[in-house]
Amino acid sequence: MKSRFPAGGLVYSTDSGRMCPECRQAQADCRCKALAARPVGDGIVRVSRETKGRAGKGVTVVKGVLLDVEALTALGKQLKALCGSGGTVKDGVIEVQGDHCDRVIEALKGKGFTVKRAGG
Repeated sequence: MKSRFPAGGLVYSTDSGRMCPECRQAQADCRCKALAARPVGDGIVRVSRETKGRAGKGVTVVKGVLLDVEALTALGKQLKALCGSGGTVKDGVIEVQGDHCDRVIEALKGKGFTVKRAGG
């Protein structure tokens, strides 16, 4: 079995608490997350409606937005306020509760994104 920590990697320090096994900094100061958080893609934002795994409830899903975590969270908050509903931002994907594809597409086009409707 392969260990997820490199050989001899520091995992905990009494001075600063939990340590990142990759960059060996305190988790609060970890540089690995900032480097890995930058998404890659083709520059096209895709908006779709999904119900799978949500007990039949539909959500509007926005994928492919090339922003950092803070900016993506702020954009998600703006879209949720525009649609007057809840939602979440996780793993680089914005989810807005309900079927708001048209509103979201227009808002994103207004912000200068290249947007496509995905999934029919």
